[in-house]
Amino acid sequence: MSRVNLTALLLLGLLLVMPQQSMQASLVDPIAEIETSNCKIAHLRLGLVFTSDVNERALQDSGLYSPDSEDSSVDIAGRRFHSGTLNGSSIVYVKTGSPSVNMATTLQILLVRFRIHGVIYFGNAGSLDKKTMVPGDVSVPQAVAFTGVWNWKKFGSEKGKLVFGDFNYPENGENLLGTVEYQKINMFSPHEAAKEVFWLPITTSWYNAATEALKDMKLRKCYSDKCLPGEPKVVFGSKSSTSDFYVRNKAYGDFLNDNFDAKTADTASASVALTSLSNEKLFVVFQGVSNVAGETNSESGISYLASYNAFLAATKFINSIPTPRLACE
Repeated sequence: MSRVNLTALLLLGLLLVMPQQSMQASLVDPIAEIETSNCKIAHLRLGLVFTSDVNERALQDSGLYSPDSEDSSVDIAGRRFHSGTLNGSSIVYVKTGSPSVNMATTLQILLVRFRIHGVIYFGNAGSLDKKTMVPGDVSVPQAVAFTGVWNWKKFGSEKGKLVFGDFNYPENGENLLGTVEYQKINMFSPHEAAKEVFWLPITTSWYNAATEALKDMKLRKCYSDKCLPGEPKVVFGSKSSTSDFYVRNKAYGDFLNDNFDAKTADTASASVALTSLSNEKLFVVFQGVSNVAGETNSESGISYLASYNAFLAATKFINSIPTPRLACE
């Protein structure tokens, strides 16, 4: 085969490959193509993350989400990322799964592969204080913490915040499980040395924006034939506990409330906070209360209603903030 024919074949192969690469680039980065058009309509997107099928069903049932196109999703490391608009606001959303490591991994992929201005998380949580929050309410916490990182002391140690002997029934006493000390976690960031932290604060500007946007919000009270006994409300300014186990036990829920002033517990919020802070991204959390620790698990209709109310709160917040535009080069 002549050198001329070989060159022609190579050029033809490149032409056949280029459209596929271009399409894949636009899926991986939804604004890749419009960025090259003199930045006429280029803008950053908001990242919307959640953990479960119930959360995604709430988004889809709302009718507020519109995909950018028929091919506006892309699979990366087994996760599917969707680009579109939520009631007119540009977003990329992804279902992360649980436990917390999946949330952190998926969110990191989102922040690395897409141009994201900030992160909004919505999902379900359990109430640790029935006087403050009941099923159907939405919590907008001001700080979250990992409370599942333990240093389990040997039997006989006098150290440890959680003393299992205090929970012996019917009387307190010695317990072979001993005590547990709650650990701080390492937080890394691009512009300062790693540091140990316990509480992770929600971005102040976004928390304040949420309190303003949602102060008079009316939440949904009924789903199908299931209705809440009272009017659901949005609760601001609480603290929340995150761990890789669901807190159904009332005694432990009371312990978290009494010792950390935590009003809700979930499996994702602290992962959202840590990953966002490490990447210096704005973030906010919306938790739909689906049960109360120690009480009978809420019915599926109530759990869905809690998720739907959290989604509505997240959407109203998203629509209340401006979408930054990319600077033209």
